[in-house]
Amino acid sequence: MRTIFVFLFSIICIMETFSQNKTIDRQPYAAGRFYTADKQTLSNDISRLFQSCPKTSASWNVRAIISPHAGYVFSGKIAAEAFHSIPENTIYKNIFIIGSSHVMAFDGASVYGSGDYITPLGKVTVNREIAAKLISDNKVFNYPENAHLQEHSLEVQMPFIQAYFKETPDIVPIIIGTQNEYTVRKIADALRPYFTRDNLFVISSDFSHYPSYADAERTDSITSDGISSGNPQTFLKTIRKNSDEGVPGLLTSMCGWTSGLTLLYLIEGNKNLEIRHIDYCNSGDSPYGNKSEVVGYHAFTVIDKQKMTEKSDGPASDIVFTKAEKNQLFRIAESSIRTKLYENKKIVLDEKDMTPSLKRELGAFVTLKVDGALRGCIGRFISSDPLYNVVEESALSSAFEDPRFTPLTREEFEKTEIEITVLGPLKRINDISEIVLGRHGIYIKKGYRSGTMLPQVATENKWTVEEFLGYTSRDKAGIGWTGWKDAELYIYEGVVLRR
Repeated sequence: MRTIFVFLFSIICIMETFSQNKTIDRQPYAAGRFYTADKQTLSNDISRLFQSCPKTSASWNVRAIISPHAGYVFSGKIAAEAFHSIPENTIYKNIFIIGSSHVMAFDGASVYGSGDYITPLGKVTVNREIAAKLISDNKVFNYPENAHLQEHSLEVQMPFIQAYFKETPDIVPIIIGTQNEYTVRKIADALRPYFTRDNLFVISSDFSHYPSYADAERTDSITSDGISSGNPQTFLKTIRKNSDEGVPGLLTSMCGWTSGLTLLYLIEGNKNLEIRHIDYCNSGDSPYGNKSEVVGYHAFTVIDKQKMTEKSDGPASDIVFTKAEKNQLFRIAESSIRTKLYENKKIVLDEKDMTPSLKRELGAFVTLKVDGALRGCIGRFISSDPLYNVVEESALSSAFEDPRFTPLTREEFEKTEIEITVLGPLKRINDISEIVLGRHGIYIKKGYRSGTMLPQVATENKWTVEEFLGYTSRDKAGIGWTGWKDAELYIYEGVVLRR
């Protein structure tokens, strides 16, 4: 009997492992319900919605938006205005789409990472690497993916993303199942390393549910003020006050309040971020609705005021790449190593094949890993050479000249993962409070000794700022754990490219 049990248990484990590794795309659920399932009709519908939007300021750097998720005949106009607040041709690395569950409750968040999201307009690629890291590093994200299967709040945003961006960024779809504000703060803390200028956060939420038209306008205005305060506690007090007032028919003043709270926790205390209200309507304004029981819809945008005055050749957050450019950089790195290994010569690159972004004079590091372990990392902080040349040379140096390792072998190369970090300029700082973990790399210089660590190292190791400084000071600059305290400190931003 024991033998049979062990055999059956082994089979179950194998089946479970297989199911975890299997790619399963999330199929449309809201198509035909909240928006048309016909591809051409949907494309035309969204195009008309965008055409009716007011002109957007070209100087805005949008970090996040709040967009409704009802049927397009009711909230499509407001959703289009939320996305249209983003200047045309803006490029993001990833879009984090966050909604609160309408289907099931659980004490955390669920991120979909088994496959991609499908809509009538095609496939939206999920960044499975980020999804897997959120799950592995944070218990609060360890909840089932089936929370996504019949949830409309994220899916309704997808066609707008596909239609608005010329090259659709990867997405990270997240459903929040808790109503515990302390758990929501944990979710925000886990997302904080990704709340950077090269990622967009889309908060999916409608507002008042089922009061009269007049009551909805009043309640939604109060909720709008709570969000615009940028203060999580002010917002929570507003939600509670609305609930306590006993407005006839009011089920909730914001169905995605936990998602909105997540955003407020992320921007809390950041004076460079400004929340702007874009527009409002409710279902009573639609020819398909009535005014006795309505649902409210707001559009908000979160703007980085600091970025609005920066020059285009400023920090690394201005350094963004299309998927084609990203793939070209990886081809350069891989080809340079492969050609050296198998033909013992350098590749020849043609400047005519390079886009303007790849010709910029930027520093870069190329990191090599084999089976997850570091196998080489060399690069340049600053450069008078074009980026594509820096990547080529750094890849070769990382593979064959890193003094910590023997030259890379052909066998190792076939298992090598390549990571490219493109660097912005160095900035001297006098206060370590200026260091933002996950965004800044640090460079320490004392006399003739110096050392650096890239931005991602701190978040990968879950270090505090002091630990980040200590390890860099001791292990890289060789001036001891506290040597940074009387050394020159510099920060820089890095755009990390991964496959």
